[in-house]
Amino acid sequence: MPDNFPTLEFPASIVDLKHPLDNFRAALAGTGPVRIVAMGSSSTAGLDNVVAYPARLELYLRKHFKEHDQRPNIRIDVFNRGKGGEEANLEVPRFNDDIFADNPSLVLWQVGTNAVFRQKEFNFNEVVRKIAEGLKLLRDHPTIDVVLIDPQYTTAMQYDDNAELAEKMVSAIRAAAQDAEVNLFQRWALMRHWHVYNKASFEQLVAPDDGLLLHQSDWNTMHVARALRSALLKATGATQKCGCLITTADNAPAAPPAPVGQS
Repeated sequence: MPDNFPTLEFPASIVDLKHPLDNFRAALAGTGPVRIVAMGSSSTAGLDNVVAYPARLELYLRKHFKEHDQRPNIRIDVFNRGKGGEEANLEVPRFNDDIFADNPSLVLWQVGTNAVFRQKEFNFNEVVRKIAEGLKLLRDHPTIDVVLIDPQYTTAMQYDDNAELAEKMVSAIRAAAQDAEVNLFQRWALMRHWHVYNKASFEQLVAPDDGLLLHQSDWNTMHVARALRSALLKATGATQKCGCLITTADNAPAAPPAPVGQS
């Protein structure tokens, strides 16, 4: 992987969440463990040589509330419920055992990648329906906040057979989040911004030992986790006590949508 990593921007228009995280904020104000469940596929589960984003997020949040916003009575646990190769239609049936049983105050649900990358194995419309069904189940829970996470912008998602479907999936996920009035963390747009505006190469964005050219590199995952920490903290009403709130103003424009079929 090239060593000349670019400086990355974190435009507020991409990173910031639209809705407050009231349940998560209440849990942070209490005592005892604060539980987050990360549901998803392989980019949640992690690879051998990449520290998965849930582990990084747990570390970053614990550090923030230990060093910068000291809350000695809480402990943040991020439970990783990622399973490689799955999609929403396989994940929703796991909600009872892998989400609700742990009584989290926040659920991070990463969806959409395998419906594109493994499109012969999954029915696109069924996956979209299951995303909507899963969001309703999560949103109807009185003590859970939800953040939906869309696909990663990597080489494999730009192949000719995948590019158009990937844009379609990103749009469908955005619409599902809007309809359910839940937060969307725009991983696709953020990584695309880094590639288009900040000149981060796909060699830098993709794990170097991933023959599929699908999964994020450790460097990429680290910065996505930092952006997600910033988004979560701001949505709980955090103020700038440290460098944890990294989003920039909108003077760093978001990359425009790609024409259909182009990356």
